[in-house]
Amino acid sequence: MKEMWKRKRGEGRPQVEQKVREGVPFLYFPALEETGAVVHGFSTRLGGVSEGIFSSMNVSFTRGDREEAVRENYRRLGKAIGFSCENLVCSDQTHTVNVRVVTEEDRGKGFTRPKDYSDVDGLVTDVPGLVLATFYADCVPLYLVDPVRRCIGLSHAGWRGTAGKIGKRTVELMEEQYGSRPEDLYAAVGPSICQDCYEVSEDVIGEFQKAFDQKLWPQLFYAKGEGKYQLDLWRANELAFLEAGLKPERIAVTDLCTCCNPDLLFSHRASCGKRGNLGAFLMLLRS
Repeated sequence: MKEMWKRKRGEGRPQVEQKVREGVPFLYFPALEETGAVVHGFSTRLGGVSEGIFSSMNVSFTRGDREEAVRENYRRLGKAIGFSCENLVCSDQTHTVNVRVVTEEDRGKGFTRPKDYSDVDGLVTDVPGLVLATFYADCVPLYLVDPVRRCIGLSHAGWRGTAGKIGKRTVELMEEQYGSRPEDLYAAVGPSICQDCYEVSEDVIGEFQKAFDQKLWPQLFYAKGEGKYQLDLWRANELAFLEAGLKPERIAVTDLCTCCNPDLLFSHRASCGKRGNLGAFLMLLRS
């Protein structure tokens, strides 16, 4: 199945790879796995039971899919990746830069019981066994692992979150809450829309011009004419991690675009909004 992927960067070792367990494919980052501190994965749209536009591994309860199908999809993903659905803690994404500290009291929220929070696009925890979960269909998943202080972070970055540097904010919260040092962290910028596919308007570019130094603009976007630009969310989030103090060699950046692989990954742009959601999952192991 791996040969089916359309990758954006062909040189060297792939930053994100695929596993298949229990008949369910999922993506993972070798650099995060090699820390020995976490279980993690990113779902594809394959291996589930959903039908129609949600086919087949949709993990959204809010897009019109059958609840029983979504729950079965989660169970299959949990068996494949290696987590129990009862331990999930889900985000409540509204394109903010709000990051929530997750504790034992949050176990199950968003899956076995309702969430009692809103407007949360990022999650951090130091509780082993809790499974942080965020959701995607072109936006950028940001994984963070601190194998020294034994804590993790997982954040959702659309263009607003990227311009607001939610990745950096997540690092800063891990520093504040758990004493993390940026130089100890491992990060991954997950599968999402690539620059070639991501056309945006001038007002969006204006937010990035305010957020990033002018010397970095050529790395982030280029003009197409008539007020349209191509924006590189992958590089922008990588730069935010570097600004937060992470070592460049500890930041893994995806080479898989959701929009370039619409048969394998849900893409809002490729489907004109007729789609399910992908999920990013991150769980701290006991030391």
